[in-house]
Amino acid sequence: MLNYAPLHVRVSTPRIELVGATDSLLEQLQGVVRAGKADAEPAPYDDPMSLYESDPDARVRQWLLGIWRGRGSVTSSFWRLYFVVMLDGEPVGMQDLVGDGFATFGSVTTFSWLSRDVRGRGLGTEMRHAILHLAFDGFGAVAATTDAFLDNDGSNGVSRALGYQQNGTDWATRRGEPGQLQRWRLTREEWLRHRRGDIHLHGVAECREALSLP
Repeated sequence: MLNYAPLHVRVSTPRIELVGATDSLLEQLQGVVRAGKADAEPAPYDDPMSLYESDPDARVRQWLLGIWRGRGSVTSSFWRLYFVVMLDGEPVGMQDLVGDGFATFGSVTTFSWLSRDVRGRGLGTEMRHAILHLAFDGFGAVAATTDAFLDNDGSNGVSRALGYQQNGTDWATRRGEPGQLQRWRLTREEWLRHRRGDIHLHGVAECREALSLP
């Protein structure tokens, strides 16, 4: 494994593990992307790692390029950490953590997707619990934000259940078409009310140093 601290971070819960997205893990996960199992209806996002390409080879290529570009643009003012979601030892999706001006604002944003084979089991909530634990307990965040299209009941339901508060609306595109987003914000104080004691962090100190976190 490359000696790059964010790739050595792990977040473990009783159900899943978030593991730094090494090329080896991405290779294991690419079958899910190639098969189109990362897609969903209603479409949840447009993202630099577009998963909408109709050609499977192009879809995998765009997905990988998006992650590699993100790895290569880590600075003290902006970073995006990529984690593969492991369920019973198998990769089933991804969970990202984004810090834009984190040293100044202390706020993070989350982004995720999950293979359609394992949806509907509460794993989306478990993934969010895990990444929020890393953000608040591991990195000392003061707030976390996320958003989802108004008709994405699953993502909006997870945010509501974890104590996020509605934070206005916005517009974005999915498959190039405009759609309205519901924005959500979770404060550290509210997260502490939902904080779990069965989530464990590994490799965080080295990652904090790599991201120039205080």
